[in-house]
Amino acid sequence: MSEQSTITFVRTTPQIARITFENPPVNLIVGETVRRLDEITRELEADPEIQVVVFDSSTPDFFFNHFDLAAAAEFPTPEGEGAVPIWTDIVLRLSKAAYITIASIRGRTRGGGNELTLALDLRYASREKAIFGQPEVGGGLLPGGGGTERLPRFIGRDRALEVILSSDDYDADTAERWGWVTRALPDSELDGFVDTMAARLASFDRTSLASAKAMVNRASLPPDADLVTAYGEFAHSLTLPGFLSRAAGFEAFAAQLGLDLEYKLGEYLGMANRQA
Repeated sequence: MSEQSTITFVRTTPQIARITFENPPVNLIVGETVRRLDEITRELEADPEIQVVVFDSSTPDFFFNHFDLAAAAEFPTPEGEGAVPIWTDIVLRLSKAAYITIASIRGRTRGGGNELTLALDLRYASREKAIFGQPEVGGGLLPGGGGTERLPRFIGRDRALEVILSSDDYDADTAERWGWVTRALPDSELDGFVDTMAARLASFDRTSLASAKAMVNRASLPPDADLVTAYGEFAHSLTLPGFLSRAAGFEAFAAQLGLDLEYKLGEYLGMANRQA
């Protein structure tokens, strides 16, 4: 029996597609997620009609979450010396794709999920339900998917440092005010707004859209090499004592208190570290 996918891909019109994350209960990124996303983005690159791709989630309370480190061995690895890590390659290709990417964010998006979202072109968030964070440092790790490269460009150096160093959670109003997301909307208006924006962009000339995006990219994207380096530093941090000791202690702390980690991860990281 084939493996059930954590991603659903639907072509809603010849010009518009939708990628939906569905890995309940908390939409963790697993090896299959990476492989399937790689397949879909490569298919879209060869598609002469696609103009807009919308990313959303079918899992309540979660948009796209962090890596499932317990299943890290299942993540695909690049072949050949000097090959770009597959996750890094995906976020780089999405940033430069000839189509426009839109995130419709309802729920928590943290770690690698937040970094994927930062690689998309337009990010629209539910004011009541969207939550953002980069929790790696609190667990003895380093961001590796572009958070340290993209966040400073969106929200400034000092705010990026606060987000990354505190490993805390941030609501949609703060994210909008800081420039982390394109705009925050009442939850009841999010779907309609995103659908209208996607249809508007799909009605424009494809070459003009792609060319305008490429021009903005020249002024705004971090160097590819910086993201490659960051992923290597993240992978190395998985082997360091700071992560290994905190991982064991954090699991024990959570089990002792019976906490639902994924709902208040930033707060629990702080509590667990203070108990260490």
